[in-house]
Amino acid sequence: MRAGGRTAPGALVLALALLRRCLLLGPLGLRSAGAQDGNGCGHTLLTPHSGTLSSKNYPGTYPNHTMCCWQLQAPPGTSLLLAFGDVDLEPSEHCALSSLLLTDPQTGTAYGPYCRNTIPSAPLLVTNSSTVTVLFNSTSHRSGRGLLLSYATSQHPDLVSCLVRGTHYTREYVSVYCPAGCKDIHGDIWGNPSQGYRDTSVLCKAAVHAGVIADELGGQVTLSREKGITLYESAFANGLRSKRGSLSEKRLMFHKACDDVLEVVTFNASSWWHEVGVLGQDRAWVAERAALSTTGHSWAAEPDAQAAWLELDLGTRRNVTGIITKGSSEQHDYYVTSYHVSSSRDGKNWRPYRGSSGQEEKVFEGNADSQGEVSNAFIPPIIARYIRVTPQSWHQRVALKVALVGCHVARVRAPRPYVPSVPKEVLEPTSRPASRTPIPGIALDPEKAGSTLLVMLLIGGFVLFCSCLLLLAFLCHRKRVPQAGVEPGLLPAEPASLQPSFLPHGPHARGPQPDSFAS
Repeated sequence: MRAGGRTAPGALVLALALLRRCLLLGPLGLRSAGAQDGNGCGHTLLTPHSGTLSSKNYPGTYPNHTMCCWQLQAPPGTSLLLAFGDVDLEPSEHCALSSLLLTDPQTGTAYGPYCRNTIPSAPLLVTNSSTVTVLFNSTSHRSGRGLLLSYATSQHPDLVSCLVRGTHYTREYVSVYCPAGCKDIHGDIWGNPSQGYRDTSVLCKAAVHAGVIADELGGQVTLSREKGITLYESAFANGLRSKRGSLSEKRLMFHKACDDVLEVVTFNASSWWHEVGVLGQDRAWVAERAALSTTGHSWAAEPDAQAAWLELDLGTRRNVTGIITKGSSEQHDYYVTSYHVSSSRDGKNWRPYRGSSGQEEKVFEGNADSQGEVSNAFIPPIIARYIRVTPQSWHQRVALKVALVGCHVARVRAPRPYVPSVPKEVLEPTSRPASRTPIPGIALDPEKAGSTLLVMLLIGGFVLFCSCLLLLAFLCHRKRVPQAGVEPGLLPAEPASLQPSFLPHGPHARGPQPDSFAS
């Protein structure tokens, strides 16, 4: 069957044969995220809400006589969307030699088979089922990259493939849903989170590098396309190394709230190294030297110290979203290559950071030299006052400089409930403006709000008092003007039509009348 649900007679026989062979591979089971089986499976990451899968050796030539069966399972009440990143299978009649076939075991609907001469008509396929079986089969062939496929639930109609680049969009603001599993897919990125990324970078992989989403979860990504810069510097962040890139017309700037450098009140450590040089000079590698902004050498643990750790006290609870580490300095070659992170609200009870999986304590990838900075994001973030870094592996000596990024806890807001739009038959990658535009105003610090409001009230009262005095003086002046005039007998002759309206008239009026002036 093709995407419309109809099939050619030859394709129907092939679909049934492939489905039967898939079921014979072994019981996949209907797990919450899905399952896979076969000798033709490549990179695969399946989660309940999104995932990515590929054939073996992708994007290299897929092997002969292989097969893989993936069972995709979405949560109840939702259906599956599938994004075709790449389908490059050697062509044949009815795709009999190498093929991709998607079936819905619940309804018996099939999509495909697909190969190079029968590719999907659109990049996104909308199903009406929460369960889809993906079948990949190959026989003898000479060429073909294989396949790359991503999926998400119907709650994310703006799903894109891992291969989508920033150059695929022309709008200034872009919002898309990146699936889980794009980190290890072939594709280059240029730049870093502070400078931005070259617009030729693969979008979802750059989002993982920037710490906007976790690769094991995927998520919504919002970015703006801004004017490009002359040079994009390389950086290592969140397990990915970006490249150094040249001038581009546009660059990608990811929108990420709560990423300010946090002030550390106190540094503490399990031990510190008292170095005595060959000429007898002393050097103290104390905990205070661990601040990333300090120049010169860093903190270093005492030689042969067991279970060394570095503790950072933020003074009060903060929303910590990431960490930046660096080695000793230019004159030495000491650095930490991996570490654990734990947190505490009282400095006594410590909780290890387990990441989004929540299963095992997460091991963060550290530095590869003593000079470069390495960033790692906390997804989900840590809300705590104390952060402890425990090195797991290092080069020559435990030495470290650290900075934490995040924001005040008051700035953390619960996400607005997601209201899914109804997907069409096929959805193209879309872009839309940012949902909200900040309104200029006065932002009050909660800790200083009382004193700020008092000053504003005093200034307002003073301005009101001065205004009342000026109004009173003006009214008094208007009242004195008619009483301060000269005597009427000294006034020069004026026609009656030009006499002021406040002068009296009539036979009993004081002063000469118009007739006396005429005589």
